Amino acid sequence: MSAELAQVGNPSSQHGSGRDARRRLEERREEMASALGARPSELLVTSGGTEADNLAVIGLFRARKRADATRVRLIVSALEHPAVRDVARTLVEREGAQLTWVQPDRDGIVTVEAMRAALAQDGGPQNVALAACMWVNNEIGTIQPVEQIAQLLAEHDIPLHVDAVQAAGRIPFDFAALGAATAAVSGHKLGGPTGVGLLLARRDAPLEAVSLGGGQERGIRSGTLAGGLVAGLSTALVLAVAEQGPEAQRLVALRDRLITGAQDLVPGTLVTGAWEPGDSTRRSPSNAHLLVPDSEGDSLLFLLDAAGIECSTGSACHAGVPQPSDVVLAMGYSEEQARGALRLSLGHTSTEADVEAFLAAFGQAVQRAQRAHRAARAG
Repeated sequence: MSAELAQVGNPSSQHGSGRDARRRLEERREEMASALGARPSELLVTSGGTEADNLAVIGLFRARKRADATRVRLIVSALEHPAVRDVARTLVEREGAQLTWVQPDRDGIVTVEAMRAALAQDGGPQNVALAACMWVNNEIGTIQPVEQIAQLLAEHDIPLHVDAVQAAGRIPFDFAALGAATAAVSGHKLGGPTGVGLLLARRDAPLEAVSLGGGQERGIRSGTLAGGLVAGLSTALVLAVAEQGPEAQRLVALRDRLITGAQDLVPGTLVTGAWEPGDSTRRSPSNAHLLVPDSEGDSLLFLLDAAGIECSTGSACHAGVPQPSDVVLAMGYSEEQARGALRLSLGHTSTEADVEAFLAAFGQAVQRAQRAHRAARAG
């Protein structure tokens, strides 16, 4: 990556340095396409997962509506990242879209049956512009049946966008077999640089350009590409995919030790979403999401942070007031339960010692958080 940053050629230029930059860029594109089961022409470089999600959802909606003015409905899973969820809401407000939410089951799974029921609502499938369902949820780590959902939607000629940011490098990934029209990938989730990602888009995907300019990336995403960032993304992606199988087994063992240890320390602690020890088919190997009883997730976060443990709650903050996670609420948990959410993520640098350090700090942190929670309620 550092060697690439030293190069000065613009890959869109016709002079020698530009042609060299273009050659290196396309070599990286071929490497990434091979790792993801895609064709090189299906990979569009973006600034990250958020931009890829925006380009896909907005671009698909506008193209489909332009071709058929009756196709204005979006079908969106209630598990989506704000990069999809908020875009859908904005299309309703500004461009006349209609929105149907698909709720997950108690295990945090959007089932094919739920998607089929959503298709039948609000006028049926003939008015649907597109559907969006993420592959691996960013908060609770559950793996969605996106391949089966894509097959269902294909029966009605409806494109599917898949936010695959948490899937690439963590679970087997084959874009051709997936059947989706588009998918989003982010560099920093793979251990690569921030500020770079991919939009995977089939050649026949009906996409209208959202960002205009020089016409780079099939005319869908204009802008001069940063060769150094693409090199870093490619290296991280190829390594993550090559090591995915053994690394998944290692992370599953760490994840399961973390979850069972936390439940032993604090009775009543719930695992949010589908989970079975040793399994990586329904939950990401790298995700542990807990609901700690009689606690505020923010209190736990700060107490654990003081002990050197970095985690998150997954909740939003509005006007300085923490709000329970929309994802956890969509699964049917109460606001009280959702406020005790704690998300812990594992990666290639995580070790057994890290998990034991968390468990050593967890019990005391919960005791202090619970005391504060009871005092706040009593006051």
